[in-house]
Amino acid sequence: MFNAREDHVETFYGFTYEEYTKQTGCTWIAIQNEIAYMKEVRYNTQVVISSKTIDVQDRTAKVEILMKSLDEKTVHAVLWVTVIYFNMKTRKSEVHPEDIKETFNKFYVDLIQKDFQSRVKFLRSQNAKNS
Repeated sequence: MFNAREDHVETFYGFTYEEYTKQTGCTWIAIQNEIAYMKEVRYNTQVVISSKTIDVQDRTAKVEILMKSLDEKTVHAVLWVTVIYFNMKTRKSEVHPEDIKETFNKFYVDLIQKDFQSRVKFLRSQNAKNS
């Protein structure tokens, strides 16, 4: 799911983490993952993976990644990844540069559910409605 996020960012925004790290010496490091498996996915089943930025702070950001059925009516899994902006040379976190914060905020989605368990409960209820 996280690899799909990186592919989305490159495909839709022309941004590659590798190139950014080469240019700036900084990258984002995952510091926390929260995942809930909601509906079985059988081997070789095609799915849709979508991702969005759901929180932006000075040093961290949070991304939600959903794995859904092809018709997008069923959520199979939800992943929240918290990342920290990290300088590879100094080996310390840094504050996001203003241009990065502005870019994140352009694509920021303000979810009604502010904590992971509430979000999972909401998505499970949506699955029940759609089944």
